Amino acid sequence: GVVYNYDQEGVHRAGSGWEQSISIPLVQPDMPELLQQWDDLLEEFSLEEAWLPHRYEEQQHNCYTFALAFINRVRQGRGREPLSKAQFTERFLIPRTREASRYLTLHQELAHRDFYIVPLPEQEQEQ
Repeated sequence: GVVYNYDQEGVHRAGSGWEQSISIPLVQPDMPELLQQWDDLLEEFSLEEAWLPHRYEEQQHNCYTFALAFINRVRQGRGREPLSKAQFTERFLIPRTREASRYLTLHQELAHRDFYIVPLPEQEQEQ
């Protein structure tokens, strides 16, 4: 997909360069119509004056602010209360970061102990 990010140069859309990032799903997989709606809303949102380059401020108005403001805009449109930075961090970021950390630790341990990791054949994965 396309990653939107906001920095001192404004909003950027990138189709690559984010392969090492952690994806945090916020939309249930069985709601494809909502995914398309999010794509359209995100494009509109990214063009707003609030996200012009001169408004960027490293500590208070940054990429995290951009992401959270967009999520809260969607929540508001669905009649839900906005999330604070602390709530969003606790509910969404920390669990995924911990999961990634455990995975990376396990991978490093296995890699340094002469184990060889191979993917299962497709037939075995489906069972």
